[in-house]
Amino acid sequence: MHHGQERRKAGPGPGRLAHTYSIVARDPLTGEMGAAVQSHWFSVGSVVTWGEAGVGVVATQSFTNPAFGPGGLELLRSGRSPEEAVRALIEADEAREVRQLAMLDTSGRAFAFTGSRCIPKCGHITGENYSVQANTMASAEVWPAMAKAFEETTGRLAERMVAALEAAEAEGGDYRGRQSAALLVVKGASIGKCWEDRAIDLRVEDHERPVEELKRLLGIHRAYEAMNEGDLALEKGDMASAMVHYGVARAMCPDNEEMMFWHAAMLANNDRWEEALPLFAKAFARNPRWRDAVPDLARLGHLRMTAGQIERVVRL
Repeated sequence: MHHGQERRKAGPGPGRLAHTYSIVARDPLTGEMGAAVQSHWFSVGSVVTWGEAGVGVVATQSFTNPAFGPGGLELLRSGRSPEEAVRALIEADEAREVRQLAMLDTSGRAFAFTGSRCIPKCGHITGENYSVQANTMASAEVWPAMAKAFEETTGRLAERMVAALEAAEAEGGDYRGRQSAALLVVKGASIGKCWEDRAIDLRVEDHERPVEELKRLLGIHRAYEAMNEGDLALEKGDMASAMVHYGVARAMCPDNEEMMFWHAAMLANNDRWEEALPLFAKAFARNPRWRDAVPDLARLGHLRMTAGQIERVVRL
């Protein structure tokens, strides 16, 4: 197949050659919806995965038409089912047979299309609250393995989708190899705040083991969720809750000096100095600039320390 010829046939809007595997899925308990993808192509998440809280998620791949992302969400927003939306976009696309497209809505309905000229091994499986799709694969077992992993894995939606990507890799994945991956999770219902509607948006643009790196980033993301809760508690002056949240974060990322520092700070604010001082010392050893921040943080009320206590900490 001559890629240049196929692109010219596609008309306006075709994008990158995202030969890849992906999943769109929903958690029926939380209502969260997500899309995850891996490809031997740079920055695959910037063109393949799309989502909007209260609307749905889209994966557009193979000879990617990025217009399917916003176009699909618009159709879902207008009340079209995933099947209706996919069929409408595919039927209007002259290059439909080299496209692969999947959509899922807030009810968990999913529908996918794999064109007859997508590069084999290729195919899709649609199940309750998910769809998996793949092309240019080393094995025809890739997408069935993804479906099985998603169905059998317990826990939160993002972790279940990453398990599906890992299952794809275990079956050989993309026959060209690996390069980039992405994970997007949006809420089932919009609260009108875009910065909260999008729960997770992680991308690995160029990496030797992108799925492995994506999983690592997801773990860090979970730790920073706890940090954010600690920040909110700190804003309210609830030092006891802040201490708990920062402690959870540090347990998840024990080598992160910022998490060390803030856990130490909240231990100190709760008069647990014997636990706080070694953590302060460890954080300062990793990044001495945290020592310089102590007086200002105390002056602003974030650290509840006397002048003598401040002096004790900065001398560590």
